[in-house]
Amino acid sequence: MIKTLEIKPKVGFGEINFGESLDNVMTLLGKPQDIDSLEEDEELNMLILHYWDLGFSIIFEGVTKQVIAGFETDHPDAEMYGKKVIGMSEEEVINMMKEHGYTEYEKDMEDGDTRISYDDLLLDFYLKDGKVVYVNWGVYVNEDGEVEEI
Repeated sequence: MIKTLEIKPKVGFGEINFGESLDNVMTLLGKPQDIDSLEEDEELNMLILHYWDLGFSIIFEGVTKQVIAGFETDHPDAEMYGKKVIGMSEEEVINMMKEHGYTEYEKDMEDGDTRISYDDLLLDFYLKDGKVVYVNWGVYVNEDGEVEEI
């Protein structure tokens, strides 16, 4: 079990870090409620463990060795920089990120929903009706399962 629900761009989520193996996660968290496997081609093998009862999913990538490459959460207690992010407004997200030195972002709208992306952090905030409903963030992982610098 993880003790904190802290979103840590480029690092991980709570006590779980990017680059950790599937075995380590299963030992820590047990079996997920759902597993999705995406094998679109030889260069992309993706496994997604959904821990619905814990409010997050973990994305694994790598061809020869799969490691954590991303997280997604809609847990109401998920925090970033000491602030709960689920339920934040667009302005609150932008101000929080600006306070921590991130001023470059992209904003996309589709069907009334908004995505605010910080590409230098591989971090996306998804808003519905003007409030954050979930966040995803990750790192680049090469085919050998090694985390690469952003």
